[in-house]
Amino acid sequence: MIVKLGANRYGKAETRLVHVRRDGPVHHLKDVNVSVSLSGDMEAAHLTGDNSAVLPTDTQKNTVYAFARRYGVGQIEDFALRLARHFVAAQPSIHHARVAIEEYGWNRAGPHSFVRHGGEVRTCVIHHDRDGRTTVLSGIEELVVLNSTGSEFHGYITDEYTTLPPTTDRVLATAVSARWRHAAADIDDDGPGYAKSYDEARQCLVDAFAGTHSLSLQQTLYAMGERVLTTCPGICEVRLSMPNKHHFAVDLSPFGLDNENEVFHAADRPYGLIEGGVLRDDAPDAGFAWE
Repeated sequence: MIVKLGANRYGKAETRLVHVRRDGPVHHLKDVNVSVSLSGDMEAAHLTGDNSAVLPTDTQKNTVYAFARRYGVGQIEDFALRLARHFVAAQPSIHHARVAIEEYGWNRAGPHSFVRHGGEVRTCVIHHDRDGRTTVLSGIEELVVLNSTGSEFHGYITDEYTTLPPTTDRVLATAVSARWRHAAADIDDDGPGYAKSYDEARQCLVDAFAGTHSLSLQQTLYAMGERVLTTCPGICEVRLSMPNKHHFAVDLSPFGLDNENEVFHAADRPYGLIEGGVLRDDAPDAGFAWE
């Protein structure tokens, strides 16, 4: 039997970084989690333990902190692009860099005071290789949304194990995980760039969820992706993962009470999980963007 080394990469995961930009008495806060993965001519490290081509993961961590001090953080996509390009350019053994960042939002409560913003998390994933190919994904996690009506579910397959009754009026709730692919990197370097794109895409997701009379969560997912693509011309593909956060009307008849869709049990598991992608017909090839 012949065995060989398969695809591999390594890096420093989840480097927590808080950067404070001091603009006189007014401070600006960036709270991020940075993960770096590198690949290239590193077979010897696996096969013989020769580390001469390996950039230590501790060095990768230090680079994140040093770049924050030297350049600031700014938009997470721009920071990730800077890091990815540095790692590929600086070391001949590194052919490909993947940098993923999560950003935790804070609301201003004063010139130097902040309150943590909700539960949603802004994300990005950058790929860059030594041939100059670059892909940019932006996204959001834990965008929790709910419609208290305007959702139906019926006409589905039934068999001997089906107990779910059809409904024309239900609560529809989900925690949206969405990522969208930009057709090009380095968007609008001298303007709002990725910040404006993120705000627009997020608003499209919320508006489409709220504005769609849903016959299924699948239909709502498609409407949300479609809204992003038709509103944001720089985005060419959206992928969404949406758990169905079930709300079951409680049977109050044992207590002599009716329940006209007012009292619900919010179940956390098991849950339906709906996933899908929406893309423009002229979207460029994704390459390694989703890896």
